[in-house]
Amino acid sequence: MSDLKKYVTQRKQVDSEFAENYDIGYQNFKIGILLKRLREKSGLTQEELALKLKTKKSVISRIENHSEDIKLSTIGRYARTLGRRIRIEVV
Repeated sequence: MSDLKKYVTQRKQVDSEFAENYDIGYQNFKIGILLKRLREKSGLTQEELALKLKTKKSVISRIENHSEDIKLSTIGRYARTLGRRIRIEVV
């Protein structure tokens, strides 16, 4: 286990607020990375995708890099523009 993983594991055990925020933040981070990878696989730049979505490049960047408060409808539009669909699963 890496030093970072050890630190996170230990910190989560003693700090419930950190644990909750870390897990939420990590999930948001994964969503942004997933959307970025989909865009790149589609061969589009942020600017090209922004044009298709009738928005600004800065909005695409914010979605991909800071997706902590992104609406589900925005994720759906993003995915549809790339020829994808979203599926939500609760486990």
